[in-house]
Amino acid sequence: MEIDNDMKKSCDELALFGGTPTFSEKLHVGRPNIGDRDRLMQRINDLLDRRWLTNNGPYVQEFEQRITDIVGVKHCIAMCNATIALEIAIRAAGLTGEVIIPSFTFIATAHALQWQEITPVFCDIDPQTHTINPWRVEALITPRTTGIIGVHLWGQACNVAALTEIAQRHNLKLMFDAAHAFGCSHQGQMIGNFGDAEVFSFHATKFFNTFEGGAIATNNDELAAKIRLMKNFGFAGLEQVDYIGTNGKMSEVSAAMGLTGLESLDKFVAVNCSNYRQYQRELRDIPGVKLLTYNQSEKCNYQYIVLEIDEEITQVERDRLVKILWAENILARRYFYPGCHRMEPYRSYFPHAGLLLPETESLGKRVLVLPTGTAVGTEEISKICQIIRLVVQYSYQVKERLAYKVNESVHSNK
Repeated sequence: MEIDNDMKKSCDELALFGGTPTFSEKLHVGRPNIGDRDRLMQRINDLLDRRWLTNNGPYVQEFEQRITDIVGVKHCIAMCNATIALEIAIRAAGLTGEVIIPSFTFIATAHALQWQEITPVFCDIDPQTHTINPWRVEALITPRTTGIIGVHLWGQACNVAALTEIAQRHNLKLMFDAAHAFGCSHQGQMIGNFGDAEVFSFHATKFFNTFEGGAIATNNDELAAKIRLMKNFGFAGLEQVDYIGTNGKMSEVSAAMGLTGLESLDKFVAVNCSNYRQYQRELRDIPGVKLLTYNQSEKCNYQYIVLEIDEEITQVERDRLVKILWAENILARRYFYPGCHRMEPYRSYFPHAGLLLPETESLGKRVLVLPTGTAVGTEEISKICQIIRLVVQYSYQVKERLAYKVNESVHSNK
């Protein structure tokens, strides 16, 4: 579907209503960035020649050192994925009982606790930053509370200072889920240096990936030593086990991918930043469509294009817009819908949690995340923005057409 600049095309040409999809190939929110393939294959051939595929090989060691250098942290422990990294960091820090987290996060943040029979206590968010609201945390602290896990969302830090003050005053552990925030800073300091530990994700959908992977960053020597034991079954030597552990090791091939990606890190960020600025230009005057802004004074990876859709202004629900975009092969996502508290087992454990999470409930109905990264170019972004503009400008016609489509489906099934 081609949409001309003066928006005169009919909404009937949208793919949802029988038109041809704008894109023949699906556009994903996070399609993997690869880096230099030749360099990657050189590393893979090298590790195959050495036959050292795992167990703290030279590529893993080099990768950990590169992360510590970039982040400026004392310790980086590479992991097979960020979920295992969270679980190990939680156990190593000695968290038990109850831990306060936001509900507006990926489900792994909650599962990493519940998997170890620790109760996640869901806290509401600040509607401006989308991150945990420190002023709501204190009311949730009970005698069973042992820690707080803040989540740096969209690459922007939560209120580290306020959470640190609360944690210190109540003698609680403080950790951060930094899955979105590799390569980002907060008040001039790189994320990875805050709290007792921070956990990065290097999953394939992140702007920087190791196929599958993650890492724990910490400045705590004792905690780092314990984490290293725990991620390798507790082995302190060839035949010596000093602590209960599991298998959280990163493989050599994942580290090879990571080292290759680090060589293109600046390029990945530059592409993300350019995409963000184009979205900013092309969406800025669409009523009811608000693009999340990034703090230009901080380092940022720009890996998420986050919109808030105000239905009262657009007259089109976020979910209807998602349906229209998917029909055009634009796989926009409803992060983090419907919130951890509305997923199992938490929905059954805490059926009335939503009453304490009004901002989380509201934001979950507004957020829409659009494709970006090296797989998306200026032409694709322009077309995506044109479709959003068309739908909002002709919202009444779209709603009528959707209602007709529903009625038509109902009658055809009778």
